[in-house]
Amino acid sequence: MSTTPGSRPSSLTIVGWLVAAVIAIGVVVLVALNASAIWNSFFPPAAKSVQGAHIRDLYDIVFGIAVVIFFVVEGLIVWSVIRYRRKPGDNELPPQTHGNNLAEVTWTLVPTIIVIFLFVVSWQTLNTVEATSSQPNLKVRVVGAQFQWSFDYLPADAQADTKALFTVNAPVGPDGGLTLPAGQTTHLYLHSPDVIHAFYVPQFLFKRDVVPGITNQFDLDIPASDAGQTYRGQCAELCGVGHRIMTFEVHALAPADFDAWIQKQIAAANATPPPAPSGQAAGPSIPLVAKNVKFDQSTLTAPAAGFTIHYDNQDAGTPHDFVILDSGGTKVYGSPVVTGPKAEDFPVPPIPAGTYKFECSIHPQLMFGTLTVQ
Repeated sequence: MSTTPGSRPSSLTIVGWLVAAVIAIGVVVLVALNASAIWNSFFPPAAKSVQGAHIRDLYDIVFGIAVVIFFVVEGLIVWSVIRYRRKPGDNELPPQTHGNNLAEVTWTLVPTIIVIFLFVVSWQTLNTVEATSSQPNLKVRVVGAQFQWSFDYLPADAQADTKALFTVNAPVGPDGGLTLPAGQTTHLYLHSPDVIHAFYVPQFLFKRDVVPGITNQFDLDIPASDAGQTYRGQCAELCGVGHRIMTFEVHALAPADFDAWIQKQIAAANATPPPAPSGQAAGPSIPLVAKNVKFDQSTLTAPAAGFTIHYDNQDAGTPHDFVILDSGGTKVYGSPVVTGPKAEDFPVPPIPAGTYKFECSIHPQLMFGTLTVQ
């Protein structure tokens, strides 16, 4: 594709330049059309917590300094390449400079000032984010266990190990997850009965490890303007084979709606449970073991006249239940939640003959099977 002095460019050279021009124009057009998306990709999500907003401000400061340094360094490189490029007739080395006090002081002093500044603002941000209120509006104990999140709502004067007013075992769904009042301060205690997990909600812009034997705690403030929003959280620490299902939701409610919700939950927790069935359990007893977040059987057969599931949850600290769904996904039967290690009998009333799905509604991705009723 080269040409000799005085000759006309070859057709191959012209095609090459045209291809390069088309590619360059395409790149410019793509950048122009997606400028906003490209620019936003350099930043974390918009902060949906007061603490996250402070972290975002720190990120913007660090990013701004990095951008300035990048353009200064790249600009000096380009300037040096152009200014000191080899020209026709340059057959000798240019004069060499050995030592420059001003340059040495500059490249030592400027980075030192930048590091000291970043240390100060990072320390201030850390202290702000780690600060806790002496009188938070709500206290919640978040329990991360293989492979399940549960949320214990505590009295106002509670400590990390205080008995809960009630517990939300389902990590997702309209009746599950972590429900918090927007515009108020929530104090969270993190507890793990088994291995290390991590409490992480991307839009809160920070995460906290959930370590066995150590109670990490922090305050969380969701802005009042975000009432009605739902955020997705997850375990951000590889904790075993079921790590991928350790997700949860955070529901932000207006204070009045939250007060109504929490009173409803307390009333349900304090309601008198229905009396246990008298006499023998209904029908034959069918054993079912839950272990390592799996059922020991994927198929069950039972009589339509009624039967009893002998449910043995062998997962320590992990809640499971037993739910029967018809072909349309409608719940036919649902058991209470059993936190292992524990075994219980669940009498199932008569249901029409047919094929059903059974599952743990807390871990439906891993724990399910087919029930044939005859």
